[in-house]
Amino acid sequence: MISRYTYRGLAGAGRPVCCLSPHLVLRGRCTVTTTGVPATFDEETDVLVIGSGAGGLTAALRAQSHGLRALVVEKDEAIGGSSAYSGGAMWIPNTHLSQAAGVKDSKEDALKYLEATIGDVGPVSSRERKVAFLENGPRLVEFLEKAGFQWRLGKGGCPDYFPEVSGGSTFGRTLEPKIFDMKKLGSWRSLVRKRPGLPIAAYVTESNSALRSGASWSDFNALLKILLRQALLTLLGQAPSAMGQALVSQLLYLHKQAGTQIQRKTALVDLIMDGSTVVGATVKQEGAQKTIRASRGVLLAAGGFAHNKKLREKWGPSPASVEWTSAPPGDTGDAITAAMKVGAGTALLDDAWWGPTVICPLNGQNVFALTERARPFSIIVDSSGSRFMNEAEPYTDAGHHQYERHQSVKAIPAWLIVDHSFRKRYSIGGLLPLQPDPKNGLASGHLFKADTIQDLARQIDVDPAGLEKTLSRFNKMARAGVDEDFHRGVSAFDKYFGDPNIGPNPSLGPIEKPPFYAARIYPGDLGTKGGLLTDEFARVLRDSDGKPIERLYAAGNTSASVMGRTYSGAGATIAPAMTFSFIAVDHMASRA
Repeated sequence: MISRYTYRGLAGAGRPVCCLSPHLVLRGRCTVTTTGVPATFDEETDVLVIGSGAGGLTAALRAQSHGLRALVVEKDEAIGGSSAYSGGAMWIPNTHLSQAAGVKDSKEDALKYLEATIGDVGPVSSRERKVAFLENGPRLVEFLEKAGFQWRLGKGGCPDYFPEVSGGSTFGRTLEPKIFDMKKLGSWRSLVRKRPGLPIAAYVTESNSALRSGASWSDFNALLKILLRQALLTLLGQAPSAMGQALVSQLLYLHKQAGTQIQRKTALVDLIMDGSTVVGATVKQEGAQKTIRASRGVLLAAGGFAHNKKLREKWGPSPASVEWTSAPPGDTGDAITAAMKVGAGTALLDDAWWGPTVICPLNGQNVFALTERARPFSIIVDSSGSRFMNEAEPYTDAGHHQYERHQSVKAIPAWLIVDHSFRKRYSIGGLLPLQPDPKNGLASGHLFKADTIQDLARQIDVDPAGLEKTLSRFNKMARAGVDEDFHRGVSAFDKYFGDPNIGPNPSLGPIEKPPFYAARIYPGDLGTKGGLLTDEFARVLRDSDGKPIERLYAAGNTSASVMGRTYSGAGATIAPAMTFSFIAVDHMASRA
């Protein structure tokens, strides 16, 4: 149990609270006589935040800057939610950081881009919501920086995912947290949700080169730089973190300084209504239920339902699985269903932040196949041996196309097919090019290997004739540098994850040098995309008439995304989560 701290943060001094404890410290009981609510509450606060991901942690910081009391409740023991698993990037156009770097951008250009890429998906991505995101995102970045958060605008950063569209950009809209020493957290360090795999302090914008460490000396040096930095910082006594770990750790460090009250192992049960107004919530903590009054509002920022198989089967495409997602186990939709009980509207429940997943040959864990699909000397095929998409396209589009293909030809799983030229240059499912073929990975069926295409096709139950026909056509197009079927390698986004050492198209290379390899590709995801319908102030809207449910707000994957059914750029999940959490609290603060 974490010891009690004295609150000396932004909301005032001398207030005793229990910081980050699974046990509740009562400030006395608050008697309420209004009909429809408990006669007494076990606890009271101004802003009640459900969920401790980047959105929830941002909301609590913003509340305290307004002089409001904030209480964060988290159902898991670990803090950080899906944010801690993520790359930690944020897609926010036209920030003061990009302006200082000389990036030519504007809110108007970014709005053109969002209008062009998202299209008409109804009120979930209304013009008002897009404008609210674009106007407040830069304010959020500046607010956190002034509070002590350290940002990085990476050199050679990710382009927008559709950079050729009107208003698109090839650089400057994605920020990421600087590498952070987790030892600064002291005893709170162990509370950050651990990211699966080996924790290496690498920036998103440098990982792309490191993952093709066998392609060139410059790429090998990128990997070497990361490993040497990790070793040096460790020798200096630090515990370096990057990506989502650094994002959550930096936010948590600000909360440690502020003395914020965060209660773990505290699950949302129900929202408490006074007529049509949310006045608090019932939570369950270590087997006992208790009530919390929130005088200004409740923000639901507790993630989506990626790990709720029943809800995925009810709302999502088929086949549905909780085995392919990269979201944490606690992502079960509690906040969404609680809000639906009080009449909340929803949108996009059938969609997700799709991201093709491959099983790591080394340990059997899910790996988000971000780069493998775009590298030369690779294709993805269905059971007939045919290609069905531009393999290098944005990952949410790839997920849509895999499910669409599966309606007519078995494509779940699909198959990533590569050759020796790929294997010696690039990473595949966490297996680096310098590592030998893992015997356990080959034995377990996470990776297949053969000296001929026909033998490989038989091993993976793909039509051999179909695969050979596909490869014959693909190899001719690869040598010419033109994908006549799916236009792979045309977009700057495709090229970014390709290999600049390969020509004439950095995303295409013939698959012809044995041995050949195959790995299953599943329609994994970074979390679900559908959720509660909200307006430009992050207020949850009623299903019956589309009007706000008073004092109820939602952000992140608990809400239906402003990005609609697309993925605009690196960090287009976390940026709206944090921005609309920021907006929600500003709206609460403006109303008595």
